[in-house]
Amino acid sequence: MILAPISNELFSRAQNSIPGGVNSPVRAFKAVGGNPRFMVSAKGAYMFDEDGNRYIDFINSWGPMILGHAAEVVQEAVQKAIPNSLSFGAPTRKEIEIAELIISMVPSIEKVRMVNSGTEATMSAIRVARGYTGRDKIIKFEGCYHGHGDSFLISAGSGAITLGVPDSPGVTKGTANDTLTAPYNNLDAVKTLVEANRGQIAAIILEPVAGNMGLVTPAEGFLQGLRNICDQEGIVLIFDEVMTGFRLAPGGAQELYGVTPDMSTLGKIIGGGMPVGAYGGKKEIMDYVAPAGPVYQAGTLSGNPIAMAAGMAMLTYLKEHPEVYNQLNSITDKLVSGMQQNMQQLGINYTINRVGSMFSIFFTNNPVTDFESAKTSDTALFGRYFNAMLQKGVYLAPSQYEALFVSTAITDSIADEYIKANLEALKEAV
Repeated sequence: MILAPISNELFSRAQNSIPGGVNSPVRAFKAVGGNPRFMVSAKGAYMFDEDGNRYIDFINSWGPMILGHAAEVVQEAVQKAIPNSLSFGAPTRKEIEIAELIISMVPSIEKVRMVNSGTEATMSAIRVARGYTGRDKIIKFEGCYHGHGDSFLISAGSGAITLGVPDSPGVTKGTANDTLTAPYNNLDAVKTLVEANRGQIAAIILEPVAGNMGLVTPAEGFLQGLRNICDQEGIVLIFDEVMTGFRLAPGGAQELYGVTPDMSTLGKIIGGGMPVGAYGGKKEIMDYVAPAGPVYQAGTLSGNPIAMAAGMAMLTYLKEHPEVYNQLNSITDKLVSGMQQNMQQLGINYTINRVGSMFSIFFTNNPVTDFESAKTSDTALFGRYFNAMLQKGVYLAPSQYEALFVSTAITDSIADEYIKANLEALKEAV
């Protein structure tokens, strides 16, 4: 039995000074029950909490730690940069170098602007697309999360052409009216929206591989179909690759699937663990960004030298070591195959969606292709499973609707430990 009295005390204390006791909602464990564990250190495949418990980590800071925690190549770059000052508020050589590196790796990007988070990247990309096209409306997809910008906190109404309604208090109806939603993997719904709002849609934004309703993969022809619609209608196609960028391939999902958007947003791995985001795309679109053009976007800490050093080290390593992706695919194959055998042995209804080193378990026998089918999963069973795994020293995403991320620190022996824990936890959960 893994006990966590110090974490419990810290969570109680945190609720007096931090809303809900956490600085990002999913960390509160509300979807799975129980109290969050407060972490104190991490190395390689493991995290350690305030009570001294060790966990095999399959969140990896929600994706950035693709080389495992405290990767030496990144740590060394940060340590080397720190003595030169933590921030300048002025340009540095490293900003040019990382921009050139990103352009060399990501097919869609000809120019790029550094920001401080994935949310900032998506908010900025939408603004630029609107400025470039002179249009106001956007299309997003149910279950795709693009950060907490007002335009993205919208859910669909009834029917494909019904205007969205705010999903969160504080989002205005005017903002909701400019956000149209469609089911993921449904090209017909997109065509209906475009026809009903012809000449008014600035951008279509999506996760090319959805990671925020659990992992959902694009259906055959879906991404190319969106590319075709955008070409025909003069709409800016934006791939939110905050999760998938540099994880599924050096050039992200757009390289893996061979479909090039007009703009891309990046985060997570791009910072090597530091808070970094970026948005980029075609030169003619990005030249609308101030000071080159009229669309304003700025950030005091954008291009922060410590963050640039971490990101540069991470991306350089991934570009120079493409074998990383074969290693990740091989170990993820083993993990997923082991889980499939366990669930078949126990007669559990399940679907596992997986692309590269990202995967999700859904406790349903239905294919999961969009948000509606994702919601057929037995979330109560997932909560019991999560807590059983936590008791066995395995740290999973504390929500059914999140993807898991594998790092190169997961060895064959750690994978064996995970598969064994998975079987035992499933027996307890059902």
